Amino acid sequence: MIIAVDGPTASGKGTIARALAAHFSLPYLDTGLLYRAVGRQCALTGGDPDKAEDALAACAFPEALLDDPELRSEESGGYASRVSIHPPVREALYERQRAFVTQPGGAVLDGRDIASVIAPEAEAKLFVTASVEARAQRRFEEMAAQGRAVTLEAISADLAARDERDRSRKDAPLVVAEGALVIDTSALRREEAIAAAIAAVDAFAAA
Repeated sequence: MIIAVDGPTASGKGTIARALAAHFSLPYLDTGLLYRAVGRQCALTGGDPDKAEDALAACAFPEALLDDPELRSEESGGYASRVSIHPPVREALYERQRAFVTQPGGAVLDGRDIASVIAPEAEAKLFVTASVEARAQRRFEEMAAQGRAVTLEAISADLAARDERDRSRKDAPLVVAEGALVIDTSALRREEAIAAAIAAVDAFAAA
């Protein structure tokens, strides 16, 4: 079974996708991490994430970079949003994602264009979302727990900017794919969101 989990930053889609992978014993790929690695590599080499040629060159990032904890930082998330608007970057990472999703037995992938572009054939399609306020609060608490100096206002502004970039880009914008089930996690606890997602996948499988 192929399970596609899409949604904006800090909506809980990663937590849900990992839980689904564990529950259904499927391999999992955080596709956003690939874009974060491209953005991080671009910055490390002195490139400009807003320039397509610099971002494309960064697609040749070393595999070890995927283990860098800095990829989870707000800075890397911002870089990812900026490099992902370039069609050549999306094309460069497309085959890598397709190879993962088409492996025998299926897989779980989360991102922003999984059900719409990467795996439109997915048997289960989820779109996980939440209000900007709820997402900003979660990210603020997460960053504060890591000792990072952040403000709720700055995080809210950053999330809103990323949402706008992701939804308005010409290629593979963030959309609710046809046939996808929307799960709003704004008022859900972690366990409730995961339970709702598992029930949704079971329903897809039984359909």
